Amino acid sequence: MKLLTGNDLASGAVTWWTGNGWSIHVENAADVGESGDAILHAEEGARRVNAPYIIEAIPTSEGPRPAHIKDRVRALGPTVRPDLTLKPADPSAGDWVI
Repeated sequence: MKLLTGNDLASGAVTWWTGNGWSIHVENAADVGESGDAILHAEEGARRVNAPYIIEAIPTSEGPRPAHIKDRVRALGPTVRPDLTLKPADPSAGDWVI
């Protein structure tokens, strides 16, 4: 499974390609498969996202999870303050970062 990620041009927020737009929630991310490079170039050219790149991910029952620790941290949100996570109501959200 491959995901397309980058940063929102206006806010800098980590974003994930959903198949028809961008979301700050990794569980909304769509598998770009072999179309990843074409989508990456189109979205970068349209200036909707900064520094997009393709990553490997693992499908789970809660949605895709990045395979690499760097992108797991990016998906979850700030690590310096656990209360600022993108999933504050889910105390186990950080468990999959390790």
